[in-house]
Amino acid sequence: MLDDVLSTVAARHDASLSALKEWLAIPSVSAQPDHKADMMRAAQWLADQLKFAELETSIMPTPGHPIVVAKNKHVPGRPTVLFYGHYDVQPAEPLELWETPAFEPTVRDGKLFARGASDDKGQVWCHVAAIQAWQAHGGVPVNLTVLVEGEEEVASANLEGFLRSYAEDLRADVALISDTGMFDADTPAITTGLRGLMYAEVTVQGAKSDLHSGLYGGAVPNPCNVLCQLLGSLKDADNRVTIPGFYDDVQEPAADELAAWSKLDRSDEALANELGLKKLDGEAGRSTLERLWSRPTCDVNGILGGYTGEGAKTVLPSKAMGKVSFRLVPAQDPKKIQAAFEQQLRAQAPDSVELSFRYFGAEPAALTPADSPAMTLARQAVEIGFGKEPALICGGGSIPVVGLLKQQLGLDTLLVGFGLGDDNLHAPNEKFDLVQLQNGTATAAALYGKLADLPMK
Repeated sequence: MLDDVLSTVAARHDASLSALKEWLAIPSVSAQPDHKADMMRAAQWLADQLKFAELETSIMPTPGHPIVVAKNKHVPGRPTVLFYGHYDVQPAEPLELWETPAFEPTVRDGKLFARGASDDKGQVWCHVAAIQAWQAHGGVPVNLTVLVEGEEEVASANLEGFLRSYAEDLRADVALISDTGMFDADTPAITTGLRGLMYAEVTVQGAKSDLHSGLYGGAVPNPCNVLCQLLGSLKDADNRVTIPGFYDDVQEPAADELAAWSKLDRSDEALANELGLKKLDGEAGRSTLERLWSRPTCDVNGILGGYTGEGAKTVLPSKAMGKVSFRLVPAQDPKKIQAAFEQQLRAQAPDSVELSFRYFGAEPAALTPADSPAMTLARQAVEIGFGKEPALICGGGSIPVVGLLKQQLGLDTLLVGFGLGDDNLHAPNEKFDLVQLQNGTATAAALYGKLADLPMK
């Protein structure tokens, strides 16, 4: 049966591309209120496509943008798969840097250019097209629930409450997401782990107002100086974080993981050149893939204070602010890191200033066991879709929904993505290679076939 479905996928490639262009032409920018009607149009377009695949489909309202939910007929004794994606996209600005308009999908050199082409409409469409292909042969052989939200690009503010409210309806044996990427254009991949995130803002307050540096310099605290000293103390000369207890829960990768990573072809020099750097940098004694996939980080994301305009202004700023992010690995507790970070800065700050803190995220890392039955089946599906065995990789960033699905529904997530590193996500000239569309759709079709053999909870 799967061979017949794959033949249908191949035969429908041109029609699939045309349909995806229609969806991409809808400017579903969740961050901009002017596109509220476009958000509903994008949701309705997707719902219509899922109805065409004979799934029972609803557009569910939220306090923000709606969520599309679709189900086939759930048959007792079959495993249940929950597919998650998002139909909202990033703003297209700066518009002048696009070679062709962001919402006029254009094919050039075997690539489809449009906002949302890879993140995430193109990857979601691979699954919808695969479901439609299965429908031509009697339907997917699993109990399937599709959930596609419209607020991922604005932090999914209403998703947690939705999952909690509809937890019983969304019960499944495994979750499936395609919002990640391949290792490179020649190496398909499954992402087994994602680093977590703790994001903080620290403000140093000095005098009640800015002061003249000549009249007061040397006699009053300078919040910019204090902030730089505090932030500079967070890492040592080997780029290791100095916060007490920071590494207590960090686990080393298994020997077989390190051996597999060492075989992946990644040139540090090539990556540095691609990024416009003289060379890469990071924690001493670690390879680049270790630094990206298995080691926690501490980075200053922004500093604000004093005079930053043209020319000179002899001023002692009254306050300075810094934003700091920590990428965390499995077993690290974001709340524990948050408390330790604040404790260290308060202990090191002079009594002449006051510190205040704000926090904007505390997401734990996510990990899917590489030897789980679902992972074994997913590896087989990717090999069918791309013609070669996938690499098992980790992601340096975080996908909050993965943690939410684990927290609210108790689900592990298969992260099987089809994007490439040069897809220009969130940037002008975003694209999705047509070969990724074809192979991604074939992989999605194979996934639903293979996951029919998943042991049920």
